Amino acid sequence: MRKILLILVLIMTYSTQAQQPLTPEKLWELHRVSGIGLTPDKKQVLLSVTTPNIAENSFKKEYYKLDVKGGKLIPITKEQLDNLTVKYNTDKTLKLIHKEVKLTPVLGKDFYKELDKSTGKVYEGLDHRHWDKWNEGTYNHVFIENIATGTQTDLLQGLPYYCPQEPSGGDEDYVWSNDGKKVLYVTKAKVGTDYVVSTNTDIYQYDIETKTTTNLTEGMMGYDTHPSFSKEGVLAWLSMKEDGNEADKNDLYILHEGNRINLTAGWDNTVFSYIWSNDGKKIYFTAATGGTQQLFEIEPFAKNPTPKQLTRGVFDISSIIGQSADLLVVSRNDMNRAAEIYTVSLKGKADVKQLSHVNDELYKNIARCPVKERIIKTTDGKDMFAWVIYPPGFSPKKKYPTLLYCEGGPQSALTQFYSFRWNLQLMASQGYIVIAPNRRGMPGHGVAWNAQISGDWGGQVMQDYLAAIDDISKEPYVDTSRLGAVGASYGGYSVYYLAGIHNKRFKTFIAHCGVFNTKSMYGTTEEIFFNHHEFGGHYWEKDNATAQKAVTEFNPIEKVGAWDTPILIIHGGKDYRVPEEQGFQAFTAAQLRGIKSKLLYFPDENHWVLQPQNALLWQRTFFGWLKETLK
Repeated sequence: MRKILLILVLIMTYSTQAQQPLTPEKLWELHRVSGIGLTPDKKQVLLSVTTPNIAENSFKKEYYKLDVKGGKLIPITKEQLDNLTVKYNTDKTLKLIHKEVKLTPVLGKDFYKELDKSTGKVYEGLDHRHWDKWNEGTYNHVFIENIATGTQTDLLQGLPYYCPQEPSGGDEDYVWSNDGKKVLYVTKAKVGTDYVVSTNTDIYQYDIETKTTTNLTEGMMGYDTHPSFSKEGVLAWLSMKEDGNEADKNDLYILHEGNRINLTAGWDNTVFSYIWSNDGKKIYFTAATGGTQQLFEIEPFAKNPTPKQLTRGVFDISSIIGQSADLLVVSRNDMNRAAEIYTVSLKGKADVKQLSHVNDELYKNIARCPVKERIIKTTDGKDMFAWVIYPPGFSPKKKYPTLLYCEGGPQSALTQFYSFRWNLQLMASQGYIVIAPNRRGMPGHGVAWNAQISGDWGGQVMQDYLAAIDDISKEPYVDTSRLGAVGASYGGYSVYYLAGIHNKRFKTFIAHCGVFNTKSMYGTTEEIFFNHHEFGGHYWEKDNATAQKAVTEFNPIEKVGAWDTPILIIHGGKDYRVPEEQGFQAFTAAQLRGIKSKLLYFPDENHWVLQPQNALLWQRTFFGWLKETLK
């Protein structure tokens, strides 16, 4: 018996030693698994596996097929993948493609051919730059290509509109009708300044026979996106109601017997993505609920269509790839595991089963972090959901430095996401407790909770943050002398703002691509609709109390006089959403006030940090700063 016990102890000891905390270097060994779709017979899933190479500062992308019932990955070429995913019409005589076309003179040489070495650009309206690139007069357009002749028909001939949408739209922005006689596509039919102050995309239908185009969502003023047809030819799409509000409730619509029907009008939540069932009788969709992203179904032709939640658990169903018989193929991840391909049974209990195992071997050697739910009472008496992520081997008898994680958006969901940069497992694995509150502005807790942050960036949401750090600080295992706040984008704004009001709670701050000066942000960002909605109007509207509050009371630059804490500032030179001058202003202020501060600047990165060596430098600088300032 003693011998058996000794063997068990040795096995447990070896297992503990074999699993080590996640490090930035280990994180960058992981493969990125992404579902692409199903093969035409729906028996196999198509996926990509992207592997970073730190030494070469590059990525290698490979493609595979995988049987939906399980098995080994079958390598395929990019050409084979393209052949399996071509958008053909019904008889495969035509296909849809998209490419850039040059339409508008912008460059010096466009105006004066002899000035071919000029670097100047000339604009007569906004939309002069977007996300991370300058507009040089080219636009994405959808084309119908004749397979036999190779001739191409531009569906937006001569129109300076984008399809796919910028900056991240893809082939989900266009689709064939079931009979192959029409093409539906998404575009925002606006140019220049009108384009950047609006979110009014519409779904247009091009009739191949008559060569005419019809706006199917005329009068619907917000985002209308993701058109798709059921087996019987019923159109569905996602729609937001309010022009200029990118974070409005996203409803699921169908066009049935000539009527537009909002299937989720009475549902107090917002839809992320969806697909029709193979038989056309149901629609499956994803949405945030509480602190996770789950799978739902709805019967669109029922008397009172009501969403039904299918999956539950401490994980995210991050995308739906397709349906194969009685299985839904999905992507699933959580705070301890990067995305893999899973199946969800549509018979009886919605069992979630792992299908791909790309990262299994690597994760065998990586210690998991305990992740716990926590409900926090806010200053206005509401219950706020939060995630708490603990270090591997956490002991309540020890004391740990603790980080407040400030999510961006400001209306992004804070669920069981897995990031290769803002990775909460990685933060906890360095010995920090992380508190991640679902503060005001996040989907998954009702439409009112989601919307409350607009016009109130520095208001109740800041009290939500402080309530979260104060609540976790009551725990005996939290070292209240070593607290930090970190965040990006709106999370970076949050850090800058908290730095002026925290009343010595925090010992360090890290802000990445954060908004520091709401007034100058308004004049330098590229999507004006965002600031106009979030700040409640133009800063020059002196009689607009909400807009004036945004550039005075809720402006971090106005709080700099109270800054007294070390701060690391990170920014990308190609970030046109939150331009680099925001970070430069914050660093200048900190330096001139004599506050310990550091600037990490990436001239060739945008709002994200995408290149492997830059990302590793980001993480080493991030954790080096925490180690230095949370001693």
